[in-house]
Amino acid sequence: MSKSTAPEVSWEREEDEKWAATVHVRLALDEDVPVGFAEEILAEAHQLVEEAGQPALDVFGDPTAYARTVAAERVSERYRAQIDTRGMLPAERITASVGSLGFLWAAVFGLFWIQDGLWAGVDRSSVAAYAGIVLAATLGCVAFTARAAGRLRGMWIFLAGAAAALVAGIACATALPDEELFRVPAPVLMLFGAAWAVGAYLLPDDPINRWFTPARPDGGPDDQQWLARLEGLLRGRHGMTAGEARGHVREARQHLAAAPQDGHAEDVFGDVEIYALRLSEGPRRAQRITRQKLYGALASSLLFGVLTVDMLLDPQERSSGWVACFVGAFGCAAWGAVSEWRTLRKQRAQQQGEERA
Repeated sequence: MSKSTAPEVSWEREEDEKWAATVHVRLALDEDVPVGFAEEILAEAHQLVEEAGQPALDVFGDPTAYARTVAAERVSERYRAQIDTRGMLPAERITASVGSLGFLWAAVFGLFWIQDGLWAGVDRSSVAAYAGIVLAATLGCVAFTARAAGRLRGMWIFLAGAAAALVAGIACATALPDEELFRVPAPVLMLFGAAWAVGAYLLPDDPINRWFTPARPDGGPDDQQWLARLEGLLRGRHGMTAGEARGHVREARQHLAAAPQDGHAEDVFGDVEIYALRLSEGPRRAQRITRQKLYGALASSLLFGVLTVDMLLDPQERSSGWVACFVGAFGCAAWGAVSEWRTLRKQRAQQQGEERA
């Protein structure tokens, strides 16, 4: 999917502008739609409103209901089968995660500039440590993108590579001398992080999306390949638990065993990505998405909590600006975890009420 979007339009009436803003927000946040979809829909709506000469609310009705309806009617099942629980294609996830690393790099050296001055000393030990951390973080981003694409084996391979890069970086940093080689202005290092983030945005989408999609074998996948891909998609792309995904795979396997001998999985169930999407839809989908967000917030709060305690235990670092940053990050992550936990409870209560009814 191209990163380019349709040009924004200018609404003459203030109430139309508010209507369009609501539709845009709903499509961007509440619906799984392609990049640029909201802009295209609003451009079409603007033209129809101009032709009708009436307010957008009179032409299309409630903006939230309109956004939900147009997303259901215009977004294909093929596209929805390719996106993960965050509504992203693999290329979009890579862009977001790797770009965030570049932004974080720039923020770290911006704080260094404020706290320690303009010049940053460079030695072999620090180069090895930063190289190991950056490589490990990048491989970690690729690993979780592989999981979101349903490639669980690839996830473990990249996670192993990330762990090896981190251990190697720490080992080299410990063994190498920390004698300063030269000094670099902190703004230069910040510009490197900014260039990194921009470079992530410029990565081509189509090759990345193809790379995270298993190649189709000649003659189509056999039953074992199809079933293995189904489990990977259910667990990775659609956020099911291992037990739930394996239950669906077991049912599909039993159905195949009862089918005619010449019936292959793809012939019986169709395209594996679309079949996985259909299995994932329903009232439990929102709970799975919330549960994933909860786990991510808990992991972040644990990380920043450990970093905060480690800094506070060091007398020389207690007054550092890093402590305030870690405390703030911990607070945001902890609040996010509490919010997602509350949302999950509400979703479960609502589902139980519907089942009783």
